[in-house]
Amino acid sequence: MDDSVFLKRTIVKHTLWSESLQEERKLRIYLPPGYDELLSYPVVYCQDGEEFFNFGRIATIAGKLILEEGAEPFIIVGVEVNVAVRTQEYAPFGTRFDQYLACFAEEIIPYVEQNYPVRRSPNERIVAGDSLGGSVSLHLALRYPKLFTRILSLSGAFYPLTLEWIEDETDLSRLEINMVVGLQERDYETDTGVYDFVQLNRDAKKLLEERGAKVDYREKDGRHLWGFWQKELPESLLYFLTI
Repeated sequence: MDDSVFLKRTIVKHTLWSESLQEERKLRIYLPPGYDELLSYPVVYCQDGEEFFNFGRIATIAGKLILEEGAEPFIIVGVEVNVAVRTQEYAPFGTRFDQYLACFAEEIIPYVEQNYPVRRSPNERIVAGDSLGGSVSLHLALRYPKLFTRILSLSGAFYPLTLEWIEDETDLSRLEINMVVGLQERDYETDTGVYDFVQLNRDAKKLLEERGAKVDYREKDGRHLWGFWQKELPESLLYFLTI
């Protein structure tokens, strides 16, 4: 099929007021081919929403998966973030972390569910993120177990505090997580230090599996960049969305 077909898409932009964060938060919502308000759809919620659309090309990828790869039609909700406060919202030691989790679970989810025909069971919601977006997606599932059980993590930044919190859990059998990390991510400099993302992901995988979580894990040649994550997105999405 000609690639121009996949570039035709419906993306709707919304702005909502967050009481938790005391500011506006922007959303980008992708509606699949043949979208029908009378139907219901699984939904993928993306941290770093603007980057998932602009650099991850998730809308184009979704169109290809639905039209050519047998994926069930799904809605995508990209939750945008101000990069200046990203670490404060996404990292478990951040000053806005608790407020962001509350905004996501208690404000964004109800807003989307009131306005779009997304399915409301935890196994029909996927929370996706790259780097710290992957770890905050896991933290959402830990904090709100009745809302989130499926996580898509691209090179998740599972810092020591995150690993400690996983270790404190006793039963994570409800969780299903798809993880990928690049083998060239062993010495990556962030705004909070230099980390070996390969080892952090291996440690997170081990702790999650020991607590009963179902983990689909892969290591590939790749760096901590969207060029790598974009290539891995189709496989990760198909893991959850193949009919």
